[in-house]
Amino acid sequence: MSMYSNVVRFIVKDGCEHKFLEVFNTFSKEQGEVYSILVHTGEREYVAVGTWESEDALVNARPAMIGNLDKMRDLLEEISPELGVTDPRSGKVVTEWS
Repeated sequence: MSMYSNVVRFIVKDGCEHKFLEVFNTFSKEQGEVYSILVHTGEREYVAVGTWESEDALVNARPAMIGNLDKMRDLLEEISPELGVTDPRSGKVVTEWS
């Protein structure tokens, strides 16, 4: 069984970072999720990273992740017309170290 990961970039609207973090911190661990982190990567920019036991676990969690996004969508800036308010990626973990 191979682990999978998802990465999502957000840009938070000016003045909304405190509320964004409050909402983000209410999210619970999904079934099959190994761990997740939120990284502050720039001014009002964040990247969420999740690691999953399998591709199926990641796919099964997508409705919950979209539901979480809906809880904070109004706090996020549009990244582009093509992307909307998130820049998501996911795929198979090919290298891991600690």
